[in-house]
Amino acid sequence: MEIYTNSADETIEVGKKIGALLRAGDVIAFKGGLGVGKTTITHGIAVGMGLRDDVSSPTFAIVNEYRSRSGLSLYHFDMYRIGLEDLMSIGFYDYLENGGVLAIEWSENIADELPLGTITLSIERIDEDKRRITITGSDRFDCIGN
Repeated sequence: MEIYTNSADETIEVGKKIGALLRAGDVIAFKGGLGVGKTTITHGIAVGMGLRDDVSSPTFAIVNEYRSRSGLSLYHFDMYRIGLEDLMSIGFYDYLENGGVLAIEWSENIADELPLGTITLSIERIDEDKRRITITGSDRFDCIGN
């Protein structure tokens, strides 16, 4: 399914809709180059999940945790500098087993370790503001289309 957005605010709105549909154990694999809006849509996902934390890029932290006391928690990864051999040391497999939602930027770097049922969000820059967001891996999000 493809969705087009014309601003960062519209991308956040799409993220909110995705976040509202997520379930325990979901893994979202982001694909898209630098600056296409992966962190922007993750902000919307967090809001849609009912999380009120300020979402920031996990570039230097590797993972940012947004915990919920009553609902799902979100674990936002940046795998840009991570290889398969690093996954154990950063606790990646533990996060897969804890029942939260994982949102993984630069997922291409660990593609062989993503679980079955991973939801892929590909974001493509059309121009300065416009984005094409393609969601694959689940028809649960078909109702989001614009």
